[in-house]
Amino acid sequence: MVKKGAFTFVLHSHLPYCRLAGRWPHGEEWLHEAISETYVPLLNALYDLRDEGVRYRLTIGITPVLAEQLADETVLEHTVIFLQNKIAAAAADVPRFVAAGDAHMAFLAGFYRDIFQRVLDSLRERYAGDIIGGFKRLQDEGYLEIITSAATHGYLPLLSRDSSIRGQLKAGMESYVRHFGRPPRAIWLPECAYRPAYINEAGIVRPALEEFLAPLGLGCFFVETHAIEGGRPVGKAANDVAIGPYAAVQRRYVVPLAEGSNLQGTTYRPYYVSGSGHGLTNPPVAAIGRNNRTGMQVWSGEWGYPGDQDYREFHKKDHISGMQYWRVTGARIDLGQKDVYHPDWAEYKVGEHSRHFAGLVDELLANYHQESGHFGIIASNYDTELFGHWWFEGIEWIKQVLRHLAKSETTELMTASEYLMAHPPEEVMAVPESSWGAGGNHWTWDNPDTHWMWAPIHEAEARMEKVLAAHPAATGPAAQALKQMARELLLLESSDWPFLVTTGQADQYAIQRFRGHLDRFERLADLIEAQAYDRAAALAEELWEIDKVFPTIDPSWFSA
Repeated sequence: MVKKGAFTFVLHSHLPYCRLAGRWPHGEEWLHEAISETYVPLLNALYDLRDEGVRYRLTIGITPVLAEQLADETVLEHTVIFLQNKIAAAAADVPRFVAAGDAHMAFLAGFYRDIFQRVLDSLRERYAGDIIGGFKRLQDEGYLEIITSAATHGYLPLLSRDSSIRGQLKAGMESYVRHFGRPPRAIWLPECAYRPAYINEAGIVRPALEEFLAPLGLGCFFVETHAIEGGRPVGKAANDVAIGPYAAVQRRYVVPLAEGSNLQGTTYRPYYVSGSGHGLTNPPVAAIGRNNRTGMQVWSGEWGYPGDQDYREFHKKDHISGMQYWRVTGARIDLGQKDVYHPDWAEYKVGEHSRHFAGLVDELLANYHQESGHFGIIASNYDTELFGHWWFEGIEWIKQVLRHLAKSETTELMTASEYLMAHPPEEVMAVPESSWGAGGNHWTWDNPDTHWMWAPIHEAEARMEKVLAAHPAATGPAAQALKQMARELLLLESSDWPFLVTTGQADQYAIQRFRGHLDRFERLADLIEAQAYDRAAALAEELWEIDKVFPTIDPSWFSA
């Protein structure tokens, strides 16, 4: 059986750092919901497939700041309480609906009670409270490739100091090795945000992002579709020296190809990246673009699967228990007019949609192979939390898609790094500055509502370098304070704060968190600069009890 191409889900798992940072509607409950509705159900689906003998492959990113929280005893204790409350709320709905003479709603209440009970039992018994260990075992057995990210999902292209980019990446690497027992081979750049080399206003060359990745052994990252299909292949990999001098005297110097150009890239194959214009890094770093056709089959608000009328409606919740007892019913139907949910109808649609998706993957890869002669790859990239949480049936859909494709005569399931090892890139591309945010650029994170946030971040980056330069060999209380100062800088740099402000989902909460980490950072810096090291260490210990993140951080990672 000769396969025509490869497929991998690329699931990006990330939540803001919200340990002990409030509960409903914003804060640590984000974690409890994701654990209950996405991460544990996903583990259950993957272990079920393994136990069936299905030899699937999957690429999943777990950001370091999420991994730290999923491994935290306090977070897990609170998740158990959250699940117990959900079970009790659903159970209490059963007699309420029986008394009202509504047998179907009573059935749905019992349906939710049993689902949450299974999740709680799995968390306690199947994984012994160790979510990270559950994912680690699947990677160790060859089913998953777990990729890393920047430590706190910092938006790397907009950081002003190379030291901050290094610090974000090194802290992320250290966290990954501590949790998964091996170094990662690939990375999810936060928000798929890539930046080539450029010369800043001071005349200093800022390196392309792959120049930070290569020394860490990170050989692959992922970009949005337009970054590949609009980027320009600039040479063959075997002829990659002297691709051109630094052409950049401004931020965006690689323009999309003219319409109709035959040099347009394709997301069906990877490319080595030369964002510096002077050849490849050593070792070279590859980029894989998100396949738009398969992506939109899920993401599209008009014809994506999650909008099907028989899937569960996310936005309508019971006024007492908060359970979601209704189905989508129709795209333009008011919440008050939604029909009740029927799990068996949704189950049927999952079967239909999983078969359709597997057939679509086979068709796309077969067509690409016929047209190009290449063994291509489809990378379907999604936020992990879409499945189970937003799209209730999404975990079961992933499970069935993997089961179908594992039997395919056309498609081979591979992880991203497996594919690159077997089919290394043959071309080099100058990938343009880009992201998977609105407009494909940095606007979601730097716009009129968020621009004020970047000056304090840049000032903190510079101050971190200055304080470290004045304390090159700190020990004792000074070292303890510097470590916490580095943690607060990482948390300040999180892309989540400007994102939440832009979307308006939790703007005041995000501003409060942003200013809180900035204030902590500045208080520590003030005490260290005043040589009040004992007071600085006492404050650091107090803040550590709140954050408890990146315990083995090394402040020297942030040195100029």
